[in-house]
Formats: sequence, C-alpha cells, structure tokens
Amino acid sequence: MININNHNMRKIINISLPAELNKEVDIAVKSGHYATKSEFFRDLLRLWEERKLLSEIRESEKEFAAGKGKVLKSLKQLR
Repeated sequence: MININNHNMRKIINISLPAELNKEVDIAVKSGHYATKSEFFRDLLRLWEERKLLSEIRESEKEFAAGKGKVLKSLKQLR
C-alpha cells in the first residue's frame, strides 16, 4: 500500500551538532524524557513554532492596542 497523504510522510534529515549539544540530547533520551532523538527534535520544532506564533499574537495585540486593529463582526470580513 502506498501512502499518498503528504502530511503522514516523513522526510529524513541529518544534522551536525557539537559534542556537548549531542550529549545533552543523549541525556534527554536516556533519562526517559524522549523515546528517541527524533522525538526530541520534533518536540523542539513544535516549541519553536509555538514561540513564533506567540510572538505574532503579541505583535498583533500591540497593533490592536495602538489602534491599528479592526474589530470584525464576522469571519467573512477577513476576506
């Protein structure tokens, strides 16, 4: 069976880490916080995405507070 859902397909990447950072990842995995190094990096990427989104929300809040925002009466006004 061939999986045609792109969101389920995984891509393999290779990264290079300094020895100390690699050791930190190994410690996180060996201590049971993560099952694998891949899981560690997936979690790290999710945290990065969350931080990026939070930054965008805070910027939007500043713009809204400065009077640059617009109150929408419905989602149709987004277009």
